[in-house]
Amino acid sequence: MAATSFGRAICLALFSVSLASCGDSTGSPIQKSAVEGLQSRAFYEARGWVAAWDDDSTEALEKAIANAPAHGLRADMFLRQPPPEGGERHVALARAALLYASALRGGYVDPKSLGNIYTIPRPKPDLAKGLNQALANGDVGAWLESLAPQTDEYRKLSEAYLQYRQLAAQKQTTMVPEGESIRPGRRDPRIPAVAAALQANGYLDAPPGEPQKPPRYLPELVDAVKRLQADYGMKSDGVIGPDTLEALNRGPADRARRLAVGLERLRWTDRDPPPTRIDVNTAATFLDYWRDGQNAGRRRVVTGEPGWETPQLQSPIVSLVAHPIWRVPDSIWEDELQEKGPAYFAANNMQFRDGRLVQLPGPKNSLGQVKFDMENPHAIYLHDTPAKALFADIERHRSHGCVRVAGATDFALQLASENGIARQLQEGWASGDETFVKLQRAIPVRLLYRTAYLDGGVVRLVPDIYGWDDPIAAKLGLGSVPPRRRPGGRLGVDIGP
Repeated sequence: MAATSFGRAICLALFSVSLASCGDSTGSPIQKSAVEGLQSRAFYEARGWVAAWDDDSTEALEKAIANAPAHGLRADMFLRQPPPEGGERHVALARAALLYASALRGGYVDPKSLGNIYTIPRPKPDLAKGLNQALANGDVGAWLESLAPQTDEYRKLSEAYLQYRQLAAQKQTTMVPEGESIRPGRRDPRIPAVAAALQANGYLDAPPGEPQKPPRYLPELVDAVKRLQADYGMKSDGVIGPDTLEALNRGPADRARRLAVGLERLRWTDRDPPPTRIDVNTAATFLDYWRDGQNAGRRRVVTGEPGWETPQLQSPIVSLVAHPIWRVPDSIWEDELQEKGPAYFAANNMQFRDGRLVQLPGPKNSLGQVKFDMENPHAIYLHDTPAKALFADIERHRSHGCVRVAGATDFALQLASENGIARQLQEGWASGDETFVKLQRAIPVRLLYRTAYLDGGVVRLVPDIYGWDDPIAAKLGLGSVPPRRRPGGRLGVDIGP
């Protein structure tokens, strides 16, 4: 009896440091009633309800989960101390392995649980089968690490996350007081606080010394501010206005938080997307066209303003529409147009057809000369626009949810030529009437909201204009942050979709 108690005490002591094997050995029976969750049950059913974990596989799992911070996750989300004893230990290890595998392969947070439209396909691996195979091959750690995205973007965001996580732990951000914009060369008593904030955010090695009072906004600081502005998708003019001030005051902890959210979003997406596709980053407002796995061009876009957010969805372009008629959605009619009179409708070439307001083809048509007709129940599509000046703006969240494409007619002709329907599209334009030209091969479009992304090898952050980062961060256990500056009132300058 005493020997048994002594052995148990040693076992518990070992558990406080490691999850090395104590109690039931590999091959011992597992009670079915102790196993919860579909993946865990599938895992143990496949192995005949016997224990799985020896010392080596336990150590490999422990090391793998200890690396969770590289993925913007916390180890205690998957494996808690102290672990249970006996057969329950094996169940806990399997549960931890499968939960961690699920987080790496498809994300810890279910995007559909966040209350927004999300129809982009997610990975659906057989994790129970994969874990059993990894245990049989003795490569649990390698298998787990293989589940995360194996892309340069994921690696770069991970490196940046770890860098800002470390900065946040080492340095306390100095808050820069609000006030008038600080322009290059000007004097301002807040300059020392600006320098300290730049240093805390990793943009400055050390604040430059200057004996003059009040201190001057010198070129070294201006260059550092311009780098910060570029990373945040702002105009890189070195002027410290409200947006730049907010970025400075958020500090490295906020950057780390947003990068962790960016890593989570990357884990949501399929590892093998269609090689020919269109990806729209609705947060950063640009479009990438991928053809046969190679980037065939980037274009600026205008996406939904706050309150009219562009949803996160995947949907194919099935037709190109020359001189499209805009069938005004009920929501825009009710919110913005029902008080308008006949003179307004005549000036904008609008009329009622079958009880519905439509805008006929012409120079004022909100869809421009071409619509990229997409197949989805949300009436979301890509299109041209007569409001082309918006593409020059840094802030391009100005639509009612659809995506306006810069150089849309050239892009449509490119897609038509690659699809063998260029002649039909040109004939449609020449007709002056609405003409649907069906694509021979539909082109998938993914509307992705990514506030952290890789741009030419550089990690960029853009404002979370929809406020969609914070619910993800909360579910990842990253805490809350003060409300961000949000644009007030209508941003749009027209009524287009």
